[in-house]
Amino acid sequence: MSEQLLVGAVAYTPNVVPIWEGIREYFADSPAPMDFILFSNYGRQVQALRAGQVDIIWNTNLAYVRTVMQTGGRARALAMRDTDTRFATVFVARTGSGLSGPGALAGQRLALGSADSAQAAILPLYYLARAGLDPTLLEVTRFNSDIGKHGDTGRSELDAIDAVLAGEADVAAIGITTWEGIGAGELMPEALEAVWQTEPYCHCMFTALDTLPAERYEPWVSTLLAMDWERPEHRRILELEGLRRWVRPELDGYAGLFAAVEEQGVTKWW
Repeated sequence: MSEQLLVGAVAYTPNVVPIWEGIREYFADSPAPMDFILFSNYGRQVQALRAGQVDIIWNTNLAYVRTVMQTGGRARALAMRDTDTRFATVFVARTGSGLSGPGALAGQRLALGSADSAQAAILPLYYLARAGLDPTLLEVTRFNSDIGKHGDTGRSELDAIDAVLAGEADVAAIGITTWEGIGAGELMPEALEAVWQTEPYCHCMFTALDTLPAERYEPWVSTLLAMDWERPEHRRILELEGLRRWVRPELDGYAGLFAAVEEQGVTKWW
């Protein structure tokens, strides 16, 4: 049997543990057995990859950008969820706001999530600027309620929504999964409406360094991609992780975040 690969992930919720135990069990009898180690934040996880303490890490899009920039481009993209290929930021307001499109946000009070959340803080300002809106025309409030976890907990996005519902902000920038799961769902029926949505971009991804030999990571990636939604024992893991199938990475989907990090001078990586 091959030597186990060690995969890192961030423990942003207790539910992470059964997810990774299920993934480890799935790989147990494969050509690429693995174990996992959990980190408290993405900064520490990326440091561990650079130090050779783990072989592969499950990164957010910001953590992937961090890995690329801190290793001089020596990061190797391995795989991602199908849902990570069509991520977006949705700007939401109270129903009946009369707001529509990015231009309508000029002069409005914008609630953003944690400063290290690509979908709820960094990319919203980037895409607004690309749409021709000067961000200085916005009154911005930030909710840094889950720093270090890159918005994974969703807490800061819920705080931004609460500010809109309480009349303390006019618009909130949230990830599309939050909008689909809460903002447009049964928990808040007819309370919010979408004002504008950014173009799609990519989110999470498995990352390694280019020093990891192909003969070690390719069997692992192939086994991961073979996870089948039609098999109940696989579907349980896929559902917990929020996807139907694993796919090869689409690197073009990270171009906007690389540009946003540079334009906004994001130098603190949390």
